[in-house]
This record gives sequence, structure tokens and C-alpha cells, in this order.
Amino acid sequence: MADVKKIATRESYGNALVELGAEYPNLVVLDADLAAATKTGVFKKAYPERHIDCGIAECNMTGIAAGLATMGKIPFVSSFAMFAAGRAFEQVRNSIGYPHLNVKIGATHAGITVGEDGASHQCNEDIALMRTIPGMVVMCPADDVEAKAAVRAAVEHEGPVYIRFGRAACPVINDNPEYKFEIGKGTVVREGSDVTIVATGICVGSALEAAEMLAAEGISAEVINICTIKPLDEEIIINSAKKTGKVVTAEEHSVIGGLGSAVCDALSASYPVPVKKIGMQDVFGESGSAAALVEKYKLDGKGICEQVKDFLK
Repeated sequence: MADVKKIATRESYGNALVELGAEYPNLVVLDADLAAATKTGVFKKAYPERHIDCGIAECNMTGIAAGLATMGKIPFVSSFAMFAAGRAFEQVRNSIGYPHLNVKIGATHAGITVGEDGASHQCNEDIALMRTIPGMVVMCPADDVEAKAAVRAAVEHEGPVYIRFGRAACPVINDNPEYKFEIGKGTVVREGSDVTIVATGICVGSALEAAEMLAAEGISAEVINICTIKPLDEEIIINSAKKTGKVVTAEEHSVIGGLGSAVCDALSASYPVPVKKIGMQDVFGESGSAAALVEKYKLDGKGICEQVKDFLK
């Protein structure tokens, strides 16, 4: 996929906000002194009166967003995932989740592809944290097209939404006229019969690469793109499991509490089959280039292919 166009989903986030800002005059963006990194700076340039820099005070920013929501605004809280989900968890839970306010959280720089910033900034726990908050929608788009669609869907949805974006550029895989996005709906992006690979975020592109490699060895892998981890499209996963009999999950996140856990919950309740969870195996990340870390932790196409083959043995 070297010749495929690549765009970081944090770029998509900023661009989507600008586009939606023209349609929704009540949309406001809050940032914690990171507008250049989260890419909300483009919104600030277009709508300076609707961009609020709260400084390095994520907990306070979350409370401000909650207040704005009670006044009819559609606030987007923006920061690195480590701070938006981690540092401000109590405020997200009690000030946004508990009263079920219409606040959207745009969390950038998630996962190990933050790269050289290291383990302190590589949040591999955010999906697990946000999934536990009642009523919170949790999304992790796979590419530029899906990221923009997810931001639009978040604006149109009434209630709290958490969207996870990445720092590193990733392949655009949904750039086709048939693509449709809906909160809570997954997509079969490749048909298969021997094993199901359920992926989210950057791992969707890796899963498609792995499926190509597996096909060369006579293994037919079905690939499902799950952008919305909560609410999960259980039907698409169960139907695929009935066809293949084995399921692999792939995510740039801890295997504890993320997509893999959500899929296991669904399958154990309705159609138990063997499941292999690919992701961060109860370890912290480390400093290094995004590409090197993805390869080391076997979240690239080759790594996923190898793990699927081992699982099928």
C-alpha cells in the first residue's frame, strides 16, 4: 500500500471542524494549548471567536465544555488522548457523561504511533476508559474519509461522543462512492471464509495488507472495519463468525478493555468461537518512530498475518 494516499486522521479532524463550522454556528472548539498539534488551529483561523484556548488545564476545559453544552452550544474538547481521556476522566464521567450532555471529545495522538514522545504520551487505554462511561459513543476511524464522516456524525448525534485520532499518516482506504457511515455500523471491507479479522483505526489498513498475504498462502480472511466500538455492531461480527468459525481482533490499543474485549463480550453471549486479540499485550509503549513501533508490536500487515497463521494452527 506504499502508493496509496496517506493522511493523518488528526488532520482530518481539523478540516472537518472547519467545514462543519460553516453549517453549525453553535459549534465551538476548545483546546488545551495544543491547537497546532491537534489541528484545531485551522478552525481557530476560520472562526477565532468560536475557538477557546483553555491552556494546559484539561480538567477545567472539560467543565467549560459541559457548561457550554447546557447553553445550546455543540462543544468539541480537543487534546491528546492521554489527557482528554486519562487526565480528565473524572470530569468527563461526572460533568459530561452523568448529565448526558452534548459534548464531543476529539482525542488526538492516541496509541503507539505517537512515536518518539514515548509511553507517557502513548495512550493505549482510552477506549477502555471511555467504553465504561454510560451513554458515551466511542469511535476510532480508520482513515481520512472515515474520520471526517465520524466528526459529522458526532455533531448530528445528541449526546456525548469520544473520537480517537492518530498522529501518523495512514492509508486512505474508504475513498469510494459506495462508502456510507453510520454510528454503530461496521463494514465488511473484504469477504472471506476461513477467518474473520475485526479491526479498528490504523489496524484496518494493516488487516487488509495481512489478508492479501494470507490469500497468497491459500487462507481466505474476511476483514471487518469497526469504527464505532460503542455501540458495537454485534450483528456483523456474529454473522461473520458463523461463516468463518474463528475471529481475530486488531487494534492500536491495549487488548484489555478495547475492541477485542467488546467483540469477546458480544461473541461469548451470542455465538462463542475461538478469538485471538491482537494489540498491546498488557505492556507500555516506548520511544521510537511510529513505523518501527507498529512493526515491533506486530500491528503492521506482516505482524497481523503471522499472528493469524499461528492462531489458525
